[in-house]
Amino acid sequence: MQCNSIKMQFKTIASGSKGNCTIILCGNTNLIIDMGISYLTLKRSLEENSLSFNDFSGILVTHNHSDHIKGLASLISKTSLPVYIPEDMYDGLKEKVPYSKCIFVEDKFLINDVEIELIHTSHDAPSSVGYVINYNDKSMVYVTDTGYINRKYLAKMVGKDAYIIESNHDEVMLMDGPYPRFLKERVISDKGHLSNKTTAKYLKKIIGPNTKTIVLAHLSEKNNTEEKALSAISAEELPNYINIHIARQNEEGPLIEV
Repeated sequence: MQCNSIKMQFKTIASGSKGNCTIILCGNTNLIIDMGISYLTLKRSLEENSLSFNDFSGILVTHNHSDHIKGLASLISKTSLPVYIPEDMYDGLKEKVPYSKCIFVEDKFLINDVEIELIHTSHDAPSSVGYVINYNDKSMVYVTDTGYINRKYLAKMVGKDAYIIESNHDEVMLMDGPYPRFLKERVISDKGHLSNKTTAKYLKKIIGPNTKTIVLAHLSEKNNTEEKALSAISAEELPNYINIHIARQNEEGPLIEV
């Protein structure tokens, strides 16, 4: 993998209800978002892409559900990488992350020359967040695991170059599917997950002339299909110059330049 020191690049390693991990490459400041896969799985992936943990500056965590943090304790015990989180999130992570490994952040913060702004999400986890990441003249959004996006934060997501955004379920598949009633109600609630249609409508509002990439993430294996997620996007008639990708559970995405 050729990493450009000026460009922002990203790659989804895993995305779905069984485990999530994405890497963001910004010159000499490379970041891991979530560690819901094993240390060895990520290590192998990095090595296959001519990277190592020594090339990274830190770990961002969206929230404390196991599909986002189950490999976190192993990763921080084997590396010197700090974990960047809002302080309110720590109580839900303290069994996995020593206090000394944390760097507590405000809603806007810097990691070297990368500017990051928190998007506070609505999920059944304490202090869950997404991110707007800015490097040089490029910006991208990473938002998954939220029942809706508050107008205040949706405004901060407008006009970015790239979006990694949840498109979790098809509403009909979910309601007709195998989940028990309480779980269906959790998924569709304001503390649950974004449906294909909701995500498509949000994207219609926030994309701008610089937007060239959208990655639909965290698709449910039981309540969604790639075809249904893409169909919902098509229904909103987004500009055809935007590249649409699907992040998969068991297959790495391509290296994408922002």
